[in-house]
Amino acid sequence: MHFFKHLSTVVRHRRAVRRHCFKCGLIRQGLTHDLSKFSPAEFIPGAKYYQGNRSPQAQEREEKGYSAAWLHHKGRNKHHFEYWTEFSKDGIKYIKMPAKYFAEMVCDRIAACKIYLKDKYTDASALEYFENRTDITKMHPETGEDLRRFLTMLKERGEKETFKALKQFIKDNK
Repeated sequence: MHFFKHLSTVVRHRRAVRRHCFKCGLIRQGLTHDLSKFSPAEFIPGAKYYQGNRSPQAQEREEKGYSAAWLHHKGRNKHHFEYWTEFSKDGIKYIKMPAKYFAEMVCDRIAACKIYLKDKYTDASALEYFENRTDITKMHPETGEDLRRFLTMLKERGEKETFKALKQFIKDNK
């Protein structure tokens, strides 16, 4: 168990997301981001499967074939596109994310890359992760297009312009 290392990672991640959310005008979301990570259902597996360079959920998934912590997390946090998936008798429906949760997702992805990559992080990191590790067929097409657009903006124009554009995106899509 890596209790203190995992705790430190969660706290640093939440602090980074909070800073990013504040730049987008998402004060409440910045303050409440990922509080479920402190629940026993998420924290205990997080400490058990901690590695320091990637999500503990990935290790749990490799060992067990699924991650109970991830199932708990994505069902309680609207900033994950997986939350916006509807299963019905008609099949799977991917719902376009509301702008404020979409913006929090962008902030979350940037912060996660910074925390896990440390000094190897660049403004291209989140886009590279998206292109190599995100299955956009499992999200609403407009959400996928918007995510690619903002992560490309981050790579090409930097954080200041990206967060400014996200703030405007939220205003335009209320």
